[in-house]
Amino acid sequence: MTPARPTTPPDPQPDPRRAPRPGPQGPPRPDLHAVFARAASDVTPGPLPLEAVRRAGRARRRRRTTVLSTLSVLAVATSVVAVVVTLTPVRPSPAAPGPAPVAVPPTVVPTSAPSVRTSDAPPTPDPTPIRTVASGERVNAGKGWQVWLTAEGKHWVGPDGYENTRSVTDGNVDVAEPGVSHQSEGGPKGAFHSGLYYGTRAAGRVELRNAEGRTAVATLLELPGRPGWGVWYAHTGPGMGEVGTALYDRSGKLLSELPLIPRSGPS
Repeated sequence: MTPARPTTPPDPQPDPRRAPRPGPQGPPRPDLHAVFARAASDVTPGPLPLEAVRRAGRARRRRRTTVLSTLSVLAVATSVVAVVVTLTPVRPSPAAPGPAPVAVPPTVVPTSAPSVRTSDAPPTPDPTPIRTVASGERVNAGKGWQVWLTAEGKHWVGPDGYENTRSVTDGNVDVAEPGVSHQSEGGPKGAFHSGLYYGTRAAGRVELRNAEGRTAVATLLELPGRPGWGVWYAHTGPGMGEVGTALYDRSGKLLSELPLIPRSGPS
């Protein structure tokens, strides 16, 4: 069915106000608006292509979806390749053969060791235990000798039975200051030595020393209550000769000394 042809509108009447004015250059120009209006009225419009427009729109949407999917797949594949490249270790090319490795001995780490005494001085002897005895108790000092203590002082007797006394109360001994006394009896086969030590409650040892440096450590006796004085005794063998006497405290400090006085030769 052929659509109805639109009725051609009547030609518009020219507006007297827009009428071209004659001029000296020639005849007046026609009205363009009217010319275009008459040309448009002669064109018959066709039906709108709605179905073609819909098909074109669906095709464009499918292409857009396909492109987006392809880009997504490419992005994921690029990430996977990057991860694989990152995690895949690169193996270095084999090095050229060189000289055989030389075994290196392990490093020795020095460890701390106990300090070694480098002094030439001999170590300090341990303190001598002090034996506590009752007043008048006779102590067997060996080789026929006996020693005992009373409040008055030291007493001793030898194989010959002759008794001797050394007082601490007659004023000849100052028990307020550290000191030591020495008595000896004997001969070429040996000697018995004894004496007093006083002026200290921390006596450690009494030591005898001869000219060659040989020593003998004495036995110590005291009365109960630590009166601040005591008795010592010792035996020396043949060849010991003359000796000096020294009193030390329990830490090894020298408190008093009777040095050895060498005998002068014949004039």
